Amino acid sequence: MQESRTSEIRLDGVTLRFEHGIQALDDLSLDVPLGQHLCILGANGSGKSTLAAVISGLLAPDEGTVEIAGKRVFEDGTADFEAYREARRKCGLVFQNPGDQIVTTVVEDDVAFGPENLGLAPDEIGRRVKRSLHKVALEDYAKRDPTRMSGGQQQRVAIAATLAMDPELFVFDEPGALLDVRGRRSIMKVISALRDAGRTVIHITHFMEEALAADRVIVLSRGRIALDGTPAEVFSHEDEIAALGLEEPFAGRLSRRLRAGGSDIVWTPSETELLDELAACIPASSAGICPLPQKRADIPANGAPALSVSHVTFRYTDSSAQTVPALKDVSLAVSAGESCAIVGQTGSGKSTLARLICALGVPDEGEISVLGISTAKRRGRRLLHGKIGYVMQHPERQLFAQTVAEDVAYGPKNLGLSDTEVSRRVEHALALVGLEEKRDVSPFELSGGQKRKCALAGVIAMGPEILVLDEPTAGLDPSGRHELTHILDAVHAEGTATIEITHSMDDAARADHIFVLDESELLMSGTPEDIFCGQNAQLLHERGLGLPSALTFALALEERLGQDGCIASSAGNPLTIDALAEAILSMLSEGGE
Repeated sequence: MQESRTSEIRLDGVTLRFEHGIQALDDLSLDVPLGQHLCILGANGSGKSTLAAVISGLLAPDEGTVEIAGKRVFEDGTADFEAYREARRKCGLVFQNPGDQIVTTVVEDDVAFGPENLGLAPDEIGRRVKRSLHKVALEDYAKRDPTRMSGGQQQRVAIAATLAMDPELFVFDEPGALLDVRGRRSIMKVISALRDAGRTVIHITHFMEEALAADRVIVLSRGRIALDGTPAEVFSHEDEIAALGLEEPFAGRLSRRLRAGGSDIVWTPSETELLDELAACIPASSAGICPLPQKRADIPANGAPALSVSHVTFRYTDSSAQTVPALKDVSLAVSAGESCAIVGQTGSGKSTLARLICALGVPDEGEISVLGISTAKRRGRRLLHGKIGYVMQHPERQLFAQTVAEDVAYGPKNLGLSDTEVSRRVEHALALVGLEEKRDVSPFELSGGQKRKCALAGVIAMGPEILVLDEPTAGLDPSGRHELTHILDAVHAEGTATIEITHSMDDAARADHIFVLDESELLMSGTPEDIFCGQNAQLLHERGLGLPSALTFALALEERLGQDGCIASSAGNPLTIDALAEAILSMLSEGGE
């Protein structure tokens, strides 16, 4: 008879060290009850992914005791390999980088891989594969090659593969980092359903709003638990949260701004609670939420555009020999020195477009011209070397040299520059990204955020006139995202045109120009004020692309107040938290508050 238990995970005094004396976990103790939804937060390098690997049985610590799913797998410095084997069968882990757990070249085969290793009957495997693909909206992609899919689509394949194993314990390590708004919402629905079914869920995320759905939140710092409690309890520690490189959920930040502006609004991290309180305080006669937006300065056009994409179509062939369109008749232009954002659903063609812009491929139809040079011929593509920079979706994979300085110097050296000029560019790039003190360190000893900065510095040092970045903030903690924003602002201020592919509408709202892709086609383009206004905003919502956080909240408040149409009017929309707070404070003052 199986002994009853109350804990899914129990860690006592767990310490884990990597090479070169790096201590990832430091005397950490944690008890996760059966059926609990635990959210783990922390800055990059705080030990989150290491803890996930220990919890799921992929890593054994150096010290302490580990119990997983009722099995004591590690004690007194000794691992029980049979207990580990049994415990792993009850655990499912979705990795931070989905490509690391894709093992086949057909989606449905990849999802079936785990159930097959569990020895399930073929009919049961078929049912699980179909059900799991449906949960992540990939039924129509069953025959596709996952290695040819976008990062976000690969993430959904990895999640489907874990769901198909039907484990007792689910560990999600940044499952939404590469997904669009609709994709992240679907993952949260999956997590909610698992919790309702009594499964234990451990969710690591850098999206603070996602933590609000958990039963419990812990915050890691240098391998230790710095905060532990309900979401409201943890986020109430404003100063500690900021010191740990994190930030409050949007409602928490907004309510603090409103209080700082003189209102009596009660602080809350819950958007629903804040909406309820504001709806009760704002007078029905209020003029509305949206202030007139600041008109941004036009970018001067100096002759021909720096980038011209004209009627570009690109196709690839999947594992079933079917031709799949990645881009269909896309046309756009970017002026010299302009900052642009490319947004769209997962799999809409954003990364494909980035590679073609950077002359890493040639369109099947149409033409791309960069700085007046066509990418159609090899000679033209060679001429663009160093003139256009590309930071990949996982830029840390671009690193290879012995030291940070050598890695950053590689590109400038290949341009044939003098040693003096190479040195000047390296020092400038390192200063720009804040890695001067790491110049002699191996890039592989850097934290995840620092690796991303190093890869970016290597591209900046080549002095490109156009810089293309594919999801540069994915997987970064809030502090890292803010730092990267400042870096890109500095690069843009030096005259470099920047093109950022992003799922963050808050990041997109900061650009001069936005291009929206949908199902491989250009859906719309314009300034943020154009894109996030009226019917365009409604269309984005319908396509599951989301809106900036401030505008999303404003629309919800407008609905509560019965002022439909005010925010979406031609008067303009609040696209930042500061603009929204100013508008709400004005409305509160009308009520005599």
